[in-house]
Amino acid sequence: MKMGEESPITALVLPILVRPILDKLERKDDVTAAQQLKLAISKVEAAHTGFVYDLVMGLVRRAELSVNMAESLLKLQGSIPDTNEYKCSRPEDSFQELNRKSSSLKKILSRIPDEINDRKTFLETIKEIASAIKKLLDAVNEVSGYIPSPTGKQALEQRKREFVKYSKRFSNTLKDFFREGQAQSVFVSAIYLIHQTNLIMLTVKSKCD
Repeated sequence: MKMGEESPITALVLPILVRPILDKLERKDDVTAAQQLKLAISKVEAAHTGFVYDLVMGLVRRAELSVNMAESLLKLQGSIPDTNEYKCSRPEDSFQELNRKSSSLKKILSRIPDEINDRKTFLETIKEIASAIKKLLDAVNEVSGYIPSPTGKQALEQRKREFVKYSKRFSNTLKDFFREGQAQSVFVSAIYLIHQTNLIMLTVKSKCD
């Protein structure tokens, strides 16, 4: 897969790989310096999408390492807590439930690399993913009622349609995998689904928080 600016893999390197490292620095060392570094990297990434991905891959190539970035990001997703960036701060049950369902789906998706070669376990995981997708969509529908403006509701509805589209694409990728055995396409499709989940959370936060 050719990496482009719009690729979720480039978008997720910062929140999944780099930001947790910066958070550890912030807790252990010079707080001010760590915060300044985090802010600077975030600003550069916002202005030049894919900068952090290019930086990390440049280091990987220089070290002559072989890294499957999609697989690595999936595994790492399961080991980090959701940051406030992808969590609603509102106290109502509907928003807290959305936080839980979003986090749950991403955690289940993160298990794919470790389970994909165990057919029985992986089939059970696929059922869990399908259930988690439905529960997330139900949670999105619940919070939609809290959005005051029609344009805000439309924005969330559009984001939901995009999520459903990538969910169907993920399902088709799984069918191809069981026919052809190409795990990489499943990893990439799962990363797209995580990215879409994050975009739903960002949309809800921008319209409701």
